[in-house]
Amino acid sequence: MNRSITGEGGSVSIRRAVARDAKRLTRLVRGSRAYEGQYAAMVAGYRVGPDYIETHRVFVATDGHDGPTLGFYSLVLAPPELDLLFVADQAQGRGVGRLLVAHMRSEARAAGLGRVRVVSHPPAEGFYRSVGAVHIGTASATPPAVVWDRPELEFHISAEGDGY
Repeated sequence: MNRSITGEGGSVSIRRAVARDAKRLTRLVRGSRAYEGQYAAMVAGYRVGPDYIETHRVFVATDGHDGPTLGFYSLVLAPPELDLLFVADQAQGRGVGRLLVAHMRSEARAAGLGRVRVVSHPPAEGFYRSVGAVHIGTASATPPAVVWDRPELEFHISAEGDGY
């Protein structure tokens, strides 16, 4: 499903990712300023591969119909989890993350999910709470890949919609 939304940042389109998006999405993850410093090792070798895109519900937000990539998310259905959500550094503050979360909620609802878990990058916890996620616990560090505890949150997906 392709969806276009016009807001204060202009027109944003959200579409299902395809295999040819893999390199672009990998660059977005690896280049994210949110993962500088102590968090850099987490994404240094990270890859969003074509196989991942084909296996999960990955959606890309672009500027206009097929403009630059503004962000993306990945919804895993079993068990229900928002596995990835990234907004390009230059697109932050334009509401792209909120649009992606609203789209994810719609996809989760269409898939019959009642809840979607997210293990958050620690600095992103405030964002997730601001878009309706509730704190449910802490995911322990898993060295050597992740050497810090992470907030665990959950989105409650109502059958009739969330007002997004």
